Amino acid sequence: MKRLQALGSGVAAVALAFAGLGAAAALGTGQASGATASANALSNQWYAAAPYLMPTDNNPPDATAIMDATGLKAFQLAFILAPNGGGCSPTWGGTSAVSSDTAVAGVISAIRAKGGDVSVSIGGYGGTKLGQACSDASSTAAAYQQVISKYQLKAIDFDLEEPEYENTAAVAHEIGAAKILQQNNPGLFVSVTTAGTAAGTGWFGQQMLNEAKSQGFTPNNFSIMPFDGGFNGAASQTAALTAFNGLLRTTFGWDTATAYAHEGFSGMNGRSDSGEYFYQADFQTVLDYATSHGMGRFTFWSLNRDRQCNPPNNGATSGTCSSVAQASWDFAKYSVKFAGATPPSSPPPTTPTSPPGGGTCTVGEWSASAVYVGGNEVAHHGHKWKAKWWTTNEEPGTTGEWGVWQDEGAC
Repeated sequence: MKRLQALGSGVAAVALAFAGLGAAAALGTGQASGATASANALSNQWYAAAPYLMPTDNNPPDATAIMDATGLKAFQLAFILAPNGGGCSPTWGGTSAVSSDTAVAGVISAIRAKGGDVSVSIGGYGGTKLGQACSDASSTAAAYQQVISKYQLKAIDFDLEEPEYENTAAVAHEIGAAKILQQNNPGLFVSVTTAGTAAGTGWFGQQMLNEAKSQGFTPNNFSIMPFDGGFNGAASQTAALTAFNGLLRTTFGWDTATAYAHEGFSGMNGRSDSGEYFYQADFQTVLDYATSHGMGRFTFWSLNRDRQCNPPNNGATSGTCSSVAQASWDFAKYSVKFAGATPPSSPPPTTPTSPPGGGTCTVGEWSASAVYVGGNEVAHHGHKWKAKWWTTNEEPGTTGEWGVWQDEGAC
């Protein structure tokens, strides 16, 4: 999954601006106090609902402002990687050593000062993971323990993606490390996140599940990311979640309810890397599925993207906005609902009157319920599209160049 990390320079400066409350300076050494962390420990339901946030890149938003606007209490900070220059020690994004960090510690302090807390995610798409760089599960766990101790964490996420999850030794190190951390940190909420496919997850995802079974490791949650794989709206995502439930049952011998209790959804708000679109209505549908089936986690990538682009439907995927019409933090409110809280209401997003290419489309807007034949033209997200053959309920722009719709450019 291309997770739009866009790791850049000036990490500390960006993060300190994000904290915005002088919290980093107040921490001195950057060590979050154990007393503060303990006092702000949340229920597992909040850690299971924490959306991803890059605290040092992709124009990080003010987490405390999101808390005020939505009622959100938990954040999934991303990503911990091995150093870019090599070695078995934790860094933020491969560039900023956890041991000397004050910037992210300031962000965490600001969140905790408002009654919230964080989980930290390790891995993600791209970069060198500690499971690849460290020699075994014990040394991998020792590196992650530095992160847990530094920030007094109550939750941690193993985001196992390309290219690491294709490396059997690295996956064994990560799963082994997760098991060690679970044993050495009683009550630690542990989630494992991996790629989603129409079958639930792919060959490498199944290999990861098999590794967990062979090591006798059961996290709080196994989540899949049903995007960037030919998905088209909520129906395809809930179908993948149903399929994944079957994989959990057959792998671990669980019944349906137990499998759902250990299953999670990790979506992507707005336009995905591969041009799929997931709107507020899609999130509501998946949320309804998750709650009605007793699923154990509901999260998304990312809060950095949970705001409207300018123009809103810009026809591109961004790490700093969603590319769909929305009010700021619309998608965060679904996580709040999953945690069992009621977010404040906000006005509906304003639909742009002009598409990003300028002018107005002179053809009708695409409709999911309409039937089209070859040669029919429609407008969608500011572009004009021509059908190549008969179709219905196939959204323009979601199936690539081999799909039914030919992009004729911006209106």
